[in-house]
Amino acid sequence: MSASTIKILPEPLLEFAHNQCEEHPKDGLFLYGPTESQAAGTALKFGVVGTAEGLKHFSDWGKVISGYIPPYKENVAHHSAFPGFESAFGLKWPEKPVTEIAVPAKVISKSIRLTNRHEAIKKTVDVFADAIESYLLNEGEVTPDFWYVIIPEEIFQWGRPQKAPPAQDRIKGKAHMSSKAAKGFLRAPSLFDEDNVQADLQRYDLNFHNQLKARLLSKAAIQIVRETTLIGGIGKEVEQGRRTVQDPATIAWNLCSTSYYKSAGPPWRLKDIRPGVCYVGIVFKKDTTDPNSGNACCGAQLFLRSGEGLVFRGAVGPWYSKKLKQFHLPKAKAQELMEMVITGYEKIHGQPPDEVFIHGRTRFDKHEWEGFLAGKSKATNVVGIRIRSTDQLKLYRLANQPPIRGTYLPVHERMAYLWTKGYVARFNTYPGFETPNPLAVNIDWGDAEIDQVVADVLALTKVNFNGCNFADGLPVTLKFADAIGEILTAAPNLDGAPQPFKYYI
Repeated sequence: MSASTIKILPEPLLEFAHNQCEEHPKDGLFLYGPTESQAAGTALKFGVVGTAEGLKHFSDWGKVISGYIPPYKENVAHHSAFPGFESAFGLKWPEKPVTEIAVPAKVISKSIRLTNRHEAIKKTVDVFADAIESYLLNEGEVTPDFWYVIIPEEIFQWGRPQKAPPAQDRIKGKAHMSSKAAKGFLRAPSLFDEDNVQADLQRYDLNFHNQLKARLLSKAAIQIVRETTLIGGIGKEVEQGRRTVQDPATIAWNLCSTSYYKSAGPPWRLKDIRPGVCYVGIVFKKDTTDPNSGNACCGAQLFLRSGEGLVFRGAVGPWYSKKLKQFHLPKAKAQELMEMVITGYEKIHGQPPDEVFIHGRTRFDKHEWEGFLAGKSKATNVVGIRIRSTDQLKLYRLANQPPIRGTYLPVHERMAYLWTKGYVARFNTYPGFETPNPLAVNIDWGDAEIDQVVADVLALTKVNFNGCNFADGLPVTLKFADAIGEILTAAPNLDGAPQPFKYYI
């Protein structure tokens, strides 16, 4: 194929207040503010949970972000000043949160060091989750829109799989049952309640972040922040050897953008996404908490024109094939998942979508596709798209910079290579280190124009409201798929209505 077939998409534009558009969310928020303006004088509503030290760090950081924070490096295009929360987002940063809940540092230090890691993570999650649930149930005259959970470094250090305190620092708890014995009792309960209580700990993931999100999934949106992040956010040096943090302006942009999103909605939206179109990312995750090995959870992320999303939890079942090393749904389950997506869209828009683009990392098989078609409305066109990173093709420019972001090579009418990473004119540089690899984009099922499909994929790299970045390398439909799957399987009894995407990030 000749070089003349290479094309370049224009950088997708984002829309802000007063219908003004910019490429970079920081530019648009700095100049115009978020898409939907809030009533004058409105303040952000959030609660904060942390140790006494964590609450102090948060209070100090809140004072800093209320004012101007200079860029990390002046006159460098990819470093932006932070103008202050109210100047950027049109909402006031409150002098005091809706509520502040102090949790005892000594209790956390003890619980995270329990010898049985399932007991350790569960007990530590209980400290924070119980505090939030108690407020929502008993005390709260005003319900926060979301919660900041400030964690000390020891939770980050020991609250993850394959991480544990040194043997000499561990504390004996009540749980002593082996993982093998516990899974046996989950399959066939013991006659003794004590055994079943210990066995039930296996249903909870060995990850503090995921387990806390799952525990509060139907009750509260939360933003988990490390104390050391806040220390760096006020311009102080983090204790040497502990970690390297971003500069204060970048921390402010990222945490404030996700705060606005979890309180008021998307701070920006895509300008040129077509009405009546939605995008679905399929999620699979092997359920390590299920006693029947080989079972997996399926789910779907639905994203609308605004960038707002809903997450649907499908059934747990034997969806993983060891032979193919892939996840696939039977027709009936694929149909159920599509019916949930269509119903979710109709509740928001009052009618079914005109088009649904389903994104996956592997090719949907015939049974899945038949199920998707059976679950759609008659008027809806469904297209199955496979998107995967590949190093099978490299593209070099006769310049000092790699390919321009948005470059794509249509191989034929149903497949193209798309560079979502590359040289960005806004920065006059490539924000990366190695020559970027493209995404291979295939239209496996249904009918669509490949030019439109790659344009949509590129646009969907710009609606990650968990930060304030120029763009990601993956579309939002796939970027969070692994993280969503981990939360969906992090705790038992998570079935229920679809939850807004903000509850997961």
